[in-house]
Amino acid sequence: MKEYVIDANYMAEKELNRTIKEQAQHHDKLLIDNPESKHNICAGLTEEVDIEINGSAGYFVGTMVNGAKIHINGNAGWFAGDNMTKGELIIEGTAGDGAGQGIYGGTIIVKGNTGSRTGEIMKGGTVIIGGNSGFMTGLLMMGGKLIILGDVTDDVGESIMRGSIFVLGDVKSLGKNATMEKTTPEDISELKETLTEYGFQLTDKDYANFKKIVNIQ
Repeated sequence: MKEYVIDANYMAEKELNRTIKEQAQHHDKLLIDNPESKHNICAGLTEEVDIEINGSAGYFVGTMVNGAKIHINGNAGWFAGDNMTKGELIIEGTAGDGAGQGIYGGTIIVKGNTGSRTGEIMKGGTVIIGGNSGFMTGLLMMGGKLIILGDVTDDVGESIMRGSIFVLGDVKSLGKNATMEKTTPEDISELKETLTEYGFQLTDKDYANFKKIVNIQ
């Protein structure tokens, strides 16, 4: 595997992204040191390359990526993975508002908590939150699967049209057009497959306790 290390310490955001795109054409893996919470890291990246960010990223990390696998050893700001079409974004820490906003495909995982509007207007793909999520989680959701292992606050699934939201913890309130229904054996099987693949260890009792939130038919 061909690796390349990028020290982002003194780079402007545009220079960093230009370097990422250039080096992604010639290497299998890029290591980004000293990201210093810069915004728009990997924005618009279309190469199928592994990216490891050693530190925290700012707003819109991984926005509009198509195929890259990004692993952040830190936190992320607002709108992580915004409009991703294909790929993977794993955040070891927390993320701000709008994680997974508008994604068409791929997988986004936040090991810690997220802010509000997680999975807003997502059309496909999978978003997994290991901790809690804020208000209007799944706002205007149009498709895909949103999995929350912690609690969610007010107005979950506000104006949801399609897709499914699964919550293991407490749901403070449902949003307009959202309803809660029983998970099916097929749902549980898919949850087990997905969560096990990404290293989440849950018991059979946990899987039985997932709540499913969908559009009112």
